[in-house]
Parts: sequence; structure tokens; C-alpha cells
Amino acid sequence: MTAKQNSATEPEDAHTEDETIPHLGDSLTRLEPELNNPTRLGIVSSLKNRDKAEFKLLRDSLGVSDSVLSRHITALEKAGMIEVKKGYVGKRPRTWVSISKDGSRRLEAHIQSLRELAGA
Repeated sequence: MTAKQNSATEPEDAHTEDETIPHLGDSLTRLEPELNNPTRLGIVSSLKNRDKAEFKLLRDSLGVSDSVLSRHITALEKAGMIEVKKGYVGKRPRTWVSISKDGSRRLEAHIQSLRELAGA
């Protein structure tokens, strides 16, 4: 490769081979597998600062179908990250979802790991 080609592909402030980068392995291993899916992350993030949310509110705010939301809620419930309560308002069935204490703790750890990875 000629010097001209090399300078065109590498920026002026290109990193040298002897420069170190932070070890990110620990941050990667602390990422919560259940929250690597954007919809699941959206569900628990939406629940973080509220007591509970109705299924319809979550569905509309996340822009997903009933079946998609239901599938992700089931997975998060099995993982112990959220709690689901079913009931009625009048004669209409309703589903309310809330984040568990464990889910809140795991969300915070996941966010912290993402911050570390992003260098914030």
C-alpha cells in the first residue's frame, strides 16, 4: 500500500499498536441476557419509574403487537424480572405488569455495564 493510500484510509489521529484499550470483558459478562432484546429492555425500562402499567399502555408505547408483548412479558416473568397481575375493570379483563425488586436491580446493573462499554 502506498503512503497516499494509507493516509486516505487511516485518520490523522489513528491509534498506535502500543496503545492500550480498557478491558471490557467484565462489563460484557455483566450484561443481562434477558435485556439484550430491545423490546424486553423497553418493557423493564418503562416500568422502572412506576408502580405498574397496564398491558395496553405498554403495547402502545412500545409499538408492538399483543402477541409480541405477551411473549416477552412471559419470558421476563419466568426470569423473575417482572410481576404480572390479572383482574377486571368492570367486566373487562385487564393485565397489569410491574418490575420486581430483582428486575430493578438487574436493570441497573445492565445499564451500568452498558455505560462502561460506552466509556461514559
